[in-house]
Amino acid sequence: MIYWDNAATTWPKPAKVRQAVGQALRVYGANPGRGGHPMALSTSEQIFACRQAAADFFGLSDPSGVIFTLNCTTALNTVIRGLLEQGGRALTSDVEHNAVWRPLTALSPHYPRFDMAAWSEDEEETVENFRRAIRPDTRLIVCTHASNVFGVTLPIRRLGKLARDHGLLFCVDAAQTAGVLPIDMERDGIDYLCVAPHKGLYAPMGTGLLLCRERERVAPLVRGGTGSYSLSAAQPADLPDRLESGTPNTAGICGIHAGIQFVQEQGRDSVYRHELGLLNRVFKRLDGCEGICLYTSFPRYGRAAPVLSLNVAGLPSEETARLLAQEGVAVRAGLHCAPQAHRRFGTEATGTVRLAPCIFSTEQETEKICKLFSQIAQKRLHSGKIMV
Repeated sequence: MIYWDNAATTWPKPAKVRQAVGQALRVYGANPGRGGHPMALSTSEQIFACRQAAADFFGLSDPSGVIFTLNCTTALNTVIRGLLEQGGRALTSDVEHNAVWRPLTALSPHYPRFDMAAWSEDEEETVENFRRAIRPDTRLIVCTHASNVFGVTLPIRRLGKLARDHGLLFCVDAAQTAGVLPIDMERDGIDYLCVAPHKGLYAPMGTGLLLCRERERVAPLVRGGTGSYSLSAAQPADLPDRLESGTPNTAGICGIHAGIQFVQEQGRDSVYRHELGLLNRVFKRLDGCEGICLYTSFPRYGRAAPVLSLNVAGLPSEETARLLAQEGVAVRAGLHCAPQAHRRFGTEATGTVRLAPCIFSTEQETEKICKLFSQIAQKRLHSGKIMV
């Protein structure tokens, strides 16, 4: 199988990650923070080692601000609800995933509690759109680093400065960029970073990260056992305990740590150049090809995540994906949980076929995918229907 559905989750997982998860199940079997015996202590040490690795990787000075969550969606809900249930408004973009849009909408049953700024290919225009949308009661800027559908990026460093200049908190959804594009929370002015480790960090599914540079303001989404302050009915105030309740996913956390190490060994920029280079080849081969619809400009280094959406003209995206699957190519089609992005690019009715390679993807796979798209488009044009 040619697997190019890596924007949903990367596959295959590196041997290093698989080995770390297996070792965790064999060796680190005790509940961390819930016992003083050797296995519990060694498990706690592994959890902390991952916190430290994640903090170092993303430029967070204090590893206690690294929170383990079920997924990136949980991390985003923790920030959005934990801040806005206390009052104020949010400002977001018009290319967001439902993980941002739906929590904001749920907080707005009677009147809008958020505003949207339009993404533009011109970074200055994007920043200006955000600046104009700030209101007196705006409290939080929350936005994606890159669209999970079209790969277009937002200038997070400039938006971080905008947030600081206006006394706002800044939360970044890095689901499609963590492990691929450079992120430094201190340099970029990010107060909260939400990460899907099972994507660009090659960790197991069912893992998420919330990194908090601003430590005091977010209320917990879930309350319960933390292994600390057990006599108190109140949730502990300190991080990470305030935002981590219940037994952690030790095997998944060990997988995150191994995934970070894998990306560091490969070189984050080398991973990015490889993946974007393959998509550049696809774009060059199919741009201008009759019957192929591309929606963005050429994915330039530093200005695009390694995600590309396209369609065969007149064909539902799901049908194109089905035809590719018959030839052993796995991609995702449809709306990709991001209706705002589809409205922005005019693909709400059709959805898109999304291509997302990974470090294990090859040039040979790229050539086959291009050939299949061309064949499907030609059959559609010449027959008016798909022939299989």
